[in-house]
Amino acid sequence: MRETPHLVQVNVSPGGVPKLPVPGAMVRVNGVEGDRQAASTVHGGPHRAVSILGIEAIRRVAAEGHPIAPGTTGENLTVAGFDVSTLPIGTRLRIGDEVELELASAANPCRTIRHSFADLRFGRLGLAAHPADSRMYARVLREGMVRPGDPISVTPPVDDRAERYALAARLDEAVRSACLSLWRAAVAGGAEVAILDEGDLAAAASRSLPGFVFNQAIGFAHLPNLVELGVAHLRAHTDVGWLWADEPPWPDAVGDARSVFAVGQAEAIDEHELRDGLVIREIAGDEVGAWAEVIIVATGMSGRYADAWRSMEVEFARAPHDHRFIGEIDGRAVATGAIHTHHGVGYLRSGCVLPEFRGRGFQRAMIEARISHAARLGCDLVGSIADEGGTSARNLERAGMRVVAVREAFRVDGAR
Repeated sequence: MRETPHLVQVNVSPGGVPKLPVPGAMVRVNGVEGDRQAASTVHGGPHRAVSILGIEAIRRVAAEGHPIAPGTTGENLTVAGFDVSTLPIGTRLRIGDEVELELASAANPCRTIRHSFADLRFGRLGLAAHPADSRMYARVLREGMVRPGDPISVTPPVDDRAERYALAARLDEAVRSACLSLWRAAVAGGAEVAILDEGDLAAAASRSLPGFVFNQAIGFAHLPNLVELGVAHLRAHTDVGWLWADEPPWPDAVGDARSVFAVGQAEAIDEHELRDGLVIREIAGDEVGAWAEVIIVATGMSGRYADAWRSMEVEFARAPHDHRFIGEIDGRAVATGAIHTHHGVGYLRSGCVLPEFRGRGFQRAMIEARISHAARLGCDLVGSIADEGGTSARNLERAGMRVVAVREAFRVDGAR
């Protein structure tokens, strides 16, 4: 018979593991008081404020001969009476008289916790392989004090907000990986781009290549407590940059653009209609030139910016997780697209159609073809980003995707 749901132990540390038991602690929006993360760009923040693990999971793992115990894998709250990682995202936990949490995501295991396992295989707490034994992150809906012995009440999600946030987080990880791939290809091609790669955060800045693509900071929708890292990078390396966030990250922040983040199931779409003779194919790694030229013409690039894209394509074509597509009519390249794959997500990007071929359904055909290809690559989720209210956003919706987040690009003026 299971125990009545309750809090077994409260654990904190000045950084890293193990976290040690305390008689009680205040739980705040950004985390448990007295607790710190050794790697703040991959842990913490309001959406990963509290980590939770069940004592039942700890006992199961310990029974296999591993030296695990409450706090050794870094959970803030050790709970009993339910398997927390089997609950739906968005489930609410009322702890004691004051605190209310909302389950936000699984806490992916990392090598920091390896010493809790006899064979150092920290993947034992991975959600995919052991769904009942994962640590979970929670956001704080109501702050307050928690103590061992506090009763816990479990209630189902009230809406799909937390689920949408979790899907947006998966897409954001793929976007970050894709942006780093593109930026590094540009550097390898000879462009001057300063890159920040810190945990879940990334930024690029380039005075010689103005505009959004090479002057933006991403990942801060999930870690708004660290926006100064992105601001500092942009100010140091460009004249004008943008930081993407869900809401204004500082007083008087100026938003210059709004984009929708849309996701859908990766599945083979029924043979999509070939519109006006359009033939869509993936480009081989050694075939370069036409793909970049369509993008250059379709977006009106010129000069140094166009040269950077031509040089970048040579390196981009070699990237193992990037797949380029081209749409042709009678052998002429008229449309482009790409997929970047990352942890089961196919991120659709670089969709362009030459001006004289627009309005004929070619963009939607490119989207459908890439969704099908992402499924063949083993992705379970596809996603893309488009200007809010634009044609691309409507095409994503027609292809079965739904909006899970709306982000705004907030202007950062560099130091001059």
